[in-house]
Amino acid sequence: MLAIEGAAGLANRIRPVVQVLGGRFMTSPELAAVEAEVGLPPRSLYVRGRSAVLGDVPPKVAAELFGIFPHWLFDFVLPPATAALDAPAAVRAYAESSARWSRVSLSAAPEPGRLAELLFRVVDTADASGLALFAGWKNASRPEGDAERLGFALMVFRELRGGLHFAALRAVGLSVPEAVVADPEGGRERLLRTAWPAEAADELVASAARKPDLRDRWHRAEALTDERVGELLTSALTEPERAEFGRRLAELAEFAQVPALSRG
Repeated sequence: MLAIEGAAGLANRIRPVVQVLGGRFMTSPELAAVEAEVGLPPRSLYVRGRSAVLGDVPPKVAAELFGIFPHWLFDFVLPPATAALDAPAAVRAYAESSARWSRVSLSAAPEPGRLAELLFRVVDTADASGLALFAGWKNASRPEGDAERLGFALMVFRELRGGLHFAALRAVGLSVPEAVVADPEGGRERLLRTAWPAEAADELVASAARKPDLRDRWHRAEALTDERVGELLTSALTEPERAEFGRRLAELAEFAQVPALSRG
């Protein structure tokens, strides 16, 4: 039990660096450049590329998979992007944007190949059933260079934690937007940043406020996520490897200027 609790603490501490660096390429100049090269409209490769690992996903389904964005965004962005770029090409373009960002941002990181190896060990140990986006990217082709592999591994690990967190939210009776409202790092401003119109954001905030024990439920979901990730870390890595894993992610956070590895 103590080992699992220790691993859950590690899962909590590494969340920021995985969350930030696993997703930084998604809004990067490198992704925008690839997007233009393959002929996609601005800000559409993220939606098309991330979901295309599952094929030509209908907009309503993609909206449910992504969770945090309003459905109108997928109705607007995904059909023209799907018409412009087939699924295999979209997956290649999305992975290429990750690779380019990784070469620019992670090549000088301390021993990127070793951290990528540890991340992939965890990813490959994880059961992907019921975690659609994680299952797709877990089984996608992986790059060869050390920096590129590290960026890709961070992205896939982020998909793993995200899928587990969505499941935990459902277990405690919260939707993803309700969790955004409850999260001290989220709230109305984050809803606005993720394409929710002001009126819709206000309605979500008011609806979430009527949920019994909203913040307590959110904390329970966070704890459940950390427990599941912690159990996975225990299964995939030895105790010395877990210590190394935490140390290397802390070094990477310092290198990439990611905020402290703790929610506090």
